[in-house]
Amino acid sequence: MNKKKDNTLSNISSIQQRLIKSATDIALDSPHDILFQHTMLCQTGLPYRNQKELRRWERNNGRVSLEIEAGRALDPKKNEYIDVPLPFGTKARLVLIHLNSQAVKTGSPVIEVENSMTAFVKTLLKRSPNGREVRDFKNQLSALSTATIRLSILEEHRAVQINTHIVTAFDIWFPKNPNQRVLWPSTVRLSQEYFDTLVKHAIPLDERAVAALSHSAMALDVYVWLAQRLHRINSGKPQFVPWVSLHEQFGQGFTRIRKFREKFLHVLIQVQTQYSAARIEAGRGGLTLRQSHPPIHKRLIALDAG
Repeated sequence: MNKKKDNTLSNISSIQQRLIKSATDIALDSPHDILFQHTMLCQTGLPYRNQKELRRWERNNGRVSLEIEAGRALDPKKNEYIDVPLPFGTKARLVLIHLNSQAVKTGSPVIEVENSMTAFVKTLLKRSPNGREVRDFKNQLSALSTATIRLSILEEHRAVQINTHIVTAFDIWFPKNPNQRVLWPSTVRLSQEYFDTLVKHAIPLDERAVAALSHSAMALDVYVWLAQRLHRINSGKPQFVPWVSLHEQFGQGFTRIRKFREKFLHVLIQVQTQYSAARIEAGRGGLTLRQSHPPIHKRLIALDAG
C-alpha cells in the first residue's frame, strides 16, 4: 500500500516539478522558441480520447464551429482503402502546433519535418522518444492528414465556411530504413486553404508552456483558448463565461457539470502557472475574464520571425 502511494505521489510531483520549472523560466526569461496555433482551433478542440467507431466530430463555441470527418487511406499491403481514426489527444494537438509553427516561421505550406519533428518531440519529452512514442505521434499525423476539416464562423446571419484538409500530401505508411527504424516523412504539405487562413490568424504560444502542459489535452486547450481571447477583451468590459458554456467547450466525457467544474478548476490552476498574466476570477456561476497581456509580446513575435 505504501509503495503504491509513493508511486502516485512521484507521478504527481513530476508534473508539478515540470510546471514549476517552466513557470520560473517564463518569469525570468523571454521564450527561446515561439509556437503557433490557428485561432479557430484555439476556440474549438479535437477529441480528448480515441473515438473508435465515431467518424465525425463536431464542436461549437459561440460563432465558431468545427467539424472533423475521419478519413480513409490506401493500405499498400491489402491494396484497398481502410478507415483511419479521428485525430485525438495531446499528441494530435502537439503535432498540429508543430506543423503550424514551422509553416508560419518559414512562410511556406511545405514543411521539412524529418529532423524538426524529432527535435520537437525530444524538446517536449526532455529526452529522446522511444519507438512507441514516435509511432503514437506518427499515428496522429496520419489521422490529421486524412481527415476533412470544416471550419465555420457566423457573420451577420451568414456562415463563412472552409472545407479542407490540414495536410494534403505525405507518405502515410512511414517506410522503414534497413535498421527497421520507422522514419518520419521528409516533408509535409499543408493545404493552401488552411495555410492561407493560418498565416492571417495564427496565435503565438510559449514553447515552454506548451511543453509543460503536454500531459493534458484539456490543459493545452484551455491555454490556447486564453492566449487568443484574453488580450482581445475590452479593458472596461470583463466577459463572463457560465459553466454551462465552458462545459460545452471543454467538458468532453463529463456528464455532470459539477464534476467537470472540479476538473476544470484543477486544470486552470496548472494553466495559470504558465500564463501568470491571465486575469481570471472563478465563481459559482462561471469565469470572469479580464483583459490581459498575451503570453507572447508582439515585439517578440517580430524578432522570432526575423
